[in-house]
Amino acid sequence: MTESQGKPSVALYWDFENLHAALCEARVEGSYSKQDNRFKVQEPLVDIAAVVALAASLGPVAINRAYCNWQYFGRYRDVLMHHGMELIQLFPPGGAAKNGADIRLCLDAVEDVSRFNHLGTVVVVGGDSDFMPLAQKLKAAGRTVVGVAARKATNTHWAAGCHRFYYYDDLVPAMVSG
Repeated sequence: MTESQGKPSVALYWDFENLHAALCEARVEGSYSKQDNRFKVQEPLVDIAAVVALAASLGPVAINRAYCNWQYFGRYRDVLMHHGMELIQLFPPGGAAKNGADIRLCLDAVEDVSRFNHLGTVVVVGGDSDFMPLAQKLKAAGRTVVGVAARKATNTHWAAGCHRFYYYDDLVPAMVSG
């Protein structure tokens, strides 16, 4: 992209349940990991506006996509719609199923950067080390990789693998501390 075409766009991908679960655990340890708590309607804890503002500070947000089993996160409806987030519904194949959001997010991100040359920065909201291969592919494609996650739920190798990394706790300190 040339300078005359403007600032490169930002793609924002959320492993939404990952961040929400980390905030639940920060309030009361073990509160989310119990199966009976995970599969019920969730109280809103994520400050979506703060993360979207961070992404927007990096350039115009062209993609704002979140991956989750949304049947338990309906209380976020208004704020999600306000921020124009594209919601990707993932029904896990079993109660202990893991990584479905991670895999889909990674596939979509790689496909999007290969299709859209205007994407210069990819922001991944999630703290899993599963995103390390994604960061490597995005860097090889010449994109800037930015991570955002709760401090206690962030794999240090993932954070180090990003060009820049922001701890959610620093973006929204009052929300994390209770």
